[in-house]
Amino acid sequence: MKPRSNRWAKTIALFLAVSIVASCALPRVGPNKRELFEGSVQRSGDAFVVSVNDRVTRATAVQPALGFTEEFQRAGLIGSDTIRPGDTLGLTIWENVDDGLLAGDLSNNTLLEEVQVDGSGFIFVPYAGRIRAAGNTPEAIRRLITSRLDEQTPDPQVEVRRLAGDGATVSLIGSVGAQGVYPIERPTRTLSTMLAAAGGVTVEPELAQITVARGEHQSRVWFQDIFTNPRFDIALRGGDRILVEQDTRAFTALGATGAQARLPFASPTISAVEAIAQVGGLNASLADPTGIFILRNEPAEVANQVLGRADLIGAQRMVYVLDLTRPNGMFMARDFAIRDEDTLYVTEAPFAQWSKVISAITTPLSTVGTVSSAVDALSGE
Repeated sequence: MKPRSNRWAKTIALFLAVSIVASCALPRVGPNKRELFEGSVQRSGDAFVVSVNDRVTRATAVQPALGFTEEFQRAGLIGSDTIRPGDTLGLTIWENVDDGLLAGDLSNNTLLEEVQVDGSGFIFVPYAGRIRAAGNTPEAIRRLITSRLDEQTPDPQVEVRRLAGDGATVSLIGSVGAQGVYPIERPTRTLSTMLAAAGGVTVEPELAQITVARGEHQSRVWFQDIFTNPRFDIALRGGDRILVEQDTRAFTALGATGAQARLPFASPTISAVEAIAQVGGLNASLADPTGIFILRNEPAEVANQVLGRADLIGAQRMVYVLDLTRPNGMFMARDFAIRDEDTLYVTEAPFAQWSKVISAITTPLSTVGTVSSAVDALSGE
């Protein structure tokens, strides 16, 4: 009877092991290729699954264009002595007569101290009237006053001085060496020189973005473009607000990669190959190089161009597929541009799943052997 009992014990143990494997789903990093393709519009899902080729690469190579608008680029340099509303001026007027319009009995000159530029940008000078001061230099104001007085007194001589007032200033905030309010002086009349005066940028120059707000308008540019494109080294205006910040774009990497994380862009533009490298490459023991997917919400105009349609409206769910094993697969991945908020997902190789199945079966079988040995030992007793 003992041999029969042993056989029954082994059979029950084996049955339990197989039942455990059959009833439990094997662990995996995410959906496989078949499941992702099942989510396409052509099958049972709502996403467009597209294999990457040269045409798709060109159609999707849409990156946010940064650069100052024509309004910012056309603004000319302003002088460091340009008068602004609120400035206080000092005027001295000489008249070439003994009994002049303004001069007293003992002097042929008149001193007008603390003439303030009003909110509208004007000053008042007796016998000359309201003079436009804001936006003009002291020399230009001198000529205006002289022209007005010349009609009433012979050969007037006028001197104009700025006594008080900050003049034209800009504010710099963000990732700069020293945040603060800086005057526009002769050496700092352009964006690059003003940034230099503030200690330069404190983030990686390749990832730094500069935003300039002027009134109700604002424009943004890559820091390095200021030097590669002289048109972007714009002339500053009083009241400009300059923000320096690091690029905030990022993508998410999931699946059989070296790491699974949300990663910032390492440069203004990155390709699929660079994104894979940035995350530590493919997991050699798990990854399927034929199943690399980029998931993205694509604007309708791009989606229509990729799919050769014209009827799509609104953002579309797109799944781009890369196969690195094709003859030109690496070139496709090198040329395919990753964009902000993309999800890079690498599927597991079929062999990896098969290895898990074998491991899941052999582990319980080893347990069966242990149980059988225990049964034999008990039977021997």
